[in-house]
Amino acid sequence: MIEVYVDGASSGNPGPSGVGIIIKNKQHYLSQNFYVGILSNHEAEIHAVIKALQLCKDNFPDQILSIRSDSKLVVDIIEREHTKNKTYQPLLQEILAEIETFPHCFIKWIPSTQNKKADRLAREAILQWKNTTT
Repeated sequence: MIEVYVDGASSGNPGPSGVGIIIKNKQHYLSQNFYVGILSNHEAEIHAVIKALQLCKDNFPDQILSIRSDSKLVVDIIEREHTKNKTYQPLLQEILAEIETFPHCFIKWIPSTQNKKADRLAREAILQWKNTTT
């Protein structure tokens, strides 16, 4: 089973946004961050899941995934497979399509204290972007 820690951050709401991803199991450890554009904080959190699923698809196909997020909103919409928010709907559909490529995938909420590394990576992505634009 692959453990996947995800977090999104925005500098402003909306504002420049980054995502941080930690993927690990007994044999592998992968950490990545990405700048994802001008988004709200919730959108950045959702994009973190999308990027994580894409990374897992490329690096760990056919594995069972346990995704951990400190965003209750993200966990809830994925578990329910539904959101009324029109901005989130296509993002949720993308997540659900990516999840289908794995034999089993589940998501659970964790406190932010257990997600500090992914949070740091997300914030670093924003700083890296800011440093390249100034």
